[in-house]
Amino acid sequence: MIDPKIIDDLSRRFVEAMPAGLRQLQNEFEKNLHAVMQAAFAKMDLVTREEFDVQQGVLARTRVKLETLEKQVAELEEKLAARRRTAAAKKGDGEQGAD
Repeated sequence: MIDPKIIDDLSRRFVEAMPAGLRQLQNEFEKNLHAVMQAAFAKMDLVTREEFDVQQGVLARTRVKLETLEKQVAELEEKLAARRRTAAAKKGDGEQGAD
């Protein structure tokens, strides 16, 4: 969720930029603007920088693990293929000797 201090700062800056004639409504407007901005940010389903960084780290570790597992699978597939070739060659040699 967005830090409430950021929302307070944004609403304060907006109110300060208002013309002097409207400043008498400042407090009420600032409260309403704060509530509207908080609701809008909540609907956006935003995450904090800290949450983002944590998830980015998890993703990086997952990618490394996936690459490791892909290499292991490729090595095992190659070993299996080599064994099949060896078994097929032995079987072919045995059939030739039977002729």
